[in-house]
Amino acid sequence: MNQQLPSFQYKISLGQNFLFDEELLNRLVDQTGVGPLDTVLEIGAGRGDLTAVLAARCRQVVTIEVDERLEPVLQDRFSQADNIRLVMGDVMRLDLMEVMAGSGPFHVVANLPYYLTSPILSLLLHAPLPIQSVNVMVQEEAAARILARPSTPEYGPLTVLAAYRGMPRATVRVPARMFTPPPKVDSAFLTIPFHKTPPVHLQDEPLFHQLVQAAFQMRRKTLVNNLVHAFPVSREQAQDVLVKASLPQQVRGERLSLEEFAGLSNELAELLKIPEKRNNIVISLYKTETM
Repeated sequence: MNQQLPSFQYKISLGQNFLFDEELLNRLVDQTGVGPLDTVLEIGAGRGDLTAVLAARCRQVVTIEVDERLEPVLQDRFSQADNIRLVMGDVMRLDLMEVMAGSGPFHVVANLPYYLTSPILSLLLHAPLPIQSVNVMVQEEAAARILARPSTPEYGPLTVLAAYRGMPRATVRVPARMFTPPPKVDSAFLTIPFHKTPPVHLQDEPLFHQLVQAAFQMRRKTLVNNLVHAFPVSREQAQDVLVKASLPQQVRGERLSLEEFAGLSNELAELLKIPEKRNNIVISLYKTETM
């Protein structure tokens, strides 16, 4: 197929940067490890080039597209495909539990709009869905954040949550010139195979998510200050929680490993067992850093 959509105006507001190179698309799908028994949720169908490669390999592809102008293009292209289901809508507004109802465990594959990388990844990492892996095209800078180590400027909440959910790695570097229209930066294909069992024990997983978000809300503040700001605890209680978690009093969230966050979360869970304290927690689960 031609590498252009006739008379199609790409929308910057939707972050549209399409991939047309079939060899590259096959190489990307190779990295996901999906096969004939798998179901895939694709976020951002575009013209359907990645959709077609996935459908040739998988049992079922559920593909989401927000741009209504592409609906007739996709319906025409896949009118004879019995293993592709098109869902029109904004993934951030759709009920993914409803979209994927009856599909069983599934993989996520996406060429994400760069401005939505953090919100969509946060959604997928938090969602109580039977996700087997997340495989996404992101800016190289965003990939660096996901793969960062503690005590580095790139280290943040999505780093911790990605490590909790799976084993992230950057598999393919994709130059900007491979996209239409080309973005201003190069990209990386990030694969996150999800753990079958959590790598750390958590007494309260929602609290763990809230703690990770709170730890990075004010990066220059100590963890004690962030705990006092985000949770119904006094400074003395916050200091005591750090002692029980074997953490220094002046430590900042950016220095904690996944295991240390888990330990601190469990100690905080013990302190917050009193119902009225739990009801006063105000951290938003989906409040994310900008990538």
